Amino acid sequence: MVDLAGPELRPDERERLLRPEVGGVILFTRNFVDPAQLSALVTELHALRDPALLVAVDQEGGRVQRFTEGFTRLPPLRRLGHVYDADPRAAREQARQLGWLLAAELRACGVDLSFAPVLDLDHGISAVIGDRALHSAPAAVAALGQALMLGMREAGMAAVGKHFPGHGGAVADSHHAEAVDRREWSELLDDIEPFARLQEVGLPGVMMAHVIYPVVDARPAGFSGAWVRNQLRRRMGFEGAVFSDDLMMAGAAAAGGPAERARAALDAGCDMVLICNNPRAADRVLDELEGWSDPVSQVRLVRLRARRGPDGRNALHASARWQSAVEAVNALVRAPDLTLES
Repeated sequence: MVDLAGPELRPDERERLLRPEVGGVILFTRNFVDPAQLSALVTELHALRDPALLVAVDQEGGRVQRFTEGFTRLPPLRRLGHVYDADPRAAREQARQLGWLLAAELRACGVDLSFAPVLDLDHGISAVIGDRALHSAPAAVAALGQALMLGMREAGMAAVGKHFPGHGGAVADSHHAEAVDRREWSELLDDIEPFARLQEVGLPGVMMAHVIYPVVDARPAGFSGAWVRNQLRRRMGFEGAVFSDDLMMAGAAAAGGPAERARAALDAGCDMVLICNNPRAADRVLDELEGWSDPVSQVRLVRLRARRGPDGRNALHASARWQSAVEAVNALVRAPDLTLES
C-alpha cells in the first residue's frame, strides 16, 4: 500500500499503481481538498485496476482525522471512555453511532477503509496514543471497540483494529524513535485482550505495532513471526487481514532498509505492508518484491472490500440515520474532558 503526493494523481504515480505488487493506496490530508475532489480521486484510483485497489485513510477522530471540510468533526475516542464510566450502555450506543458515521461519510466518497478503531489501552505514558485510546480497562476498550466495529459494518466498511499487540505501554512514539515495551508477558495480556475479544466476533483486519516487546522477541511486533504467526494467527485464531504499520517510521528501522523491512514483515505473516511519504523507497521495495504473490493474503484483503457502493452525499445527508448519528457525535464533541477511571 503506497501513497500520493497531492490531491491529483500524477503520471508517475499512475504508473506505480499499475504494478501488480501494489494492492492499495492510503490517503492523507495533503490528498484532500473537499468531498467532491475526494470522490473524483477515489473513482479514478478504483478505475485503474480490476479488481480495484483498496483505498484507505486514518480517520479516527480527534488528532487523527485526515478529512475535515465537509465531514463531521469526530471527537477523540477517549470521550467514549468518559461516557462509559458513567453509563456503559449509552457509551456503546454512541460508539456504534460514531463508527457508522465515520464509515458512512467515507463510503459516500468511495473510500474503502479507515484504519480504525484504535484498541490500544491508555496506560498514561504514551503521548502518541493518549486520547486516541478508548479507555485504560481492557473490558471497556473491547466493548466500545466492538460497538465501533459494528457501526462501521452497518455502513458497509470493514474495521481494522490497531496497534497489535498494543502501543499504550511504550513511552516512545514509534513514528520518530525506537519504541520498547519491557513489561512481562502477564502484563501484556491486558493489552492483547481487546484484540482477542474482537476477533471472536469477526474483526476483519489488524494493524501491527512498531513496538519491541523483549519478553517475546527482539524485533518489532510487525516483523515478528512470534507475534503475527504464533500469537495472532495460531493462539488467537485470527483469520482476517494483517497490515504492517508504515515501514518508513523510525520504529521500523531495526528491520533494515525499506526492502528488508517489507520482506521481514511479509515473512512474519503480514498480508499488506504500508510505505508512506517516500516514493523512492516505495519503488525500491516494489522492485525487490517483483513477482511476489500470496493467494491467501489476496483472499484476506478481498474480504475487506466494501460490501456495497456508496449512496452519495446527498442521499446520506437526507437520511434520518445520518442526522441522528451527527447529533450523537456532536454531543460527544461538546462533552467536557474528564479523567478516566483506572
